[in-house]
Amino acid sequence: MILKCAIIDDEPLAVELLASYVAKIPFMQLEGKYHNAVDAMNGINDRPVDLVFLDIQMPELNGMELSKLLPESTRVVFTTAFEQYALDSYRLGALDYLMKPISYTDFLEACNKALQWFTLLNDAKNRPANEPTSIFVKSEYKLLQIDLDDINYIEGLKDYVKIYTISRQRPVLSLMNMKAMEQMLPTSRFIRVHRSYIVAKNKIREVERNRIVFGNTYIPIGDSYKQAFQDFIAGA
Repeated sequence: MILKCAIIDDEPLAVELLASYVAKIPFMQLEGKYHNAVDAMNGINDRPVDLVFLDIQMPELNGMELSKLLPESTRVVFTTAFEQYALDSYRLGALDYLMKPISYTDFLEACNKALQWFTLLNDAKNRPANEPTSIFVKSEYKLLQIDLDDINYIEGLKDYVKIYTISRQRPVLSLMNMKAMEQMLPTSRFIRVHRSYIVAKNKIREVERNRIVFGNTYIPIGDSYKQAFQDFIAGA
């Protein structure tokens, strides 16, 4: 997925810095650079974007006021040198909030968050109407409901599975074998890559030497699963 973006800031140096960051990220495409709200609105109307990096302190029409005029489908990452705007930015539904001076690491993190948001949105739109959105698993003598969107990957340990999610710091441990777990998950959204691992397709961001990279975790791709995985990658 490619995200089209625009940068709006009345400081030329700030615009060029963020433009240089965008150029380093393969899934980002810069559609416009603007130094005031009027030019930005005209430009975005002509060339719609998915994401806007929007400075809050601007003359005439500030970033928060401008954000209310943007199309509903356009998400906003606010940029500013003043922390007091953080709460207001989230009340306006901002995807993220970056403090100046903005480092490349923080910028990349915001872009990854945006990519994840749009990927989930796209999956939801393309999901069959009868496809489940969550599963129930037994864990510690109780039933837990886990949203499928929340799952990163699943690890099998003999008669148990460990479900690694976005929202939980620790994996969910459930008494279940991998075959039963695999049957619960829609094949349109999950792929088994090893006898001990099932991975959410839309969470795969990096593959290195026949291993899927999740932060500091490396998930091996088993020999008997390589062809199916390669077919998935080729058609992604």
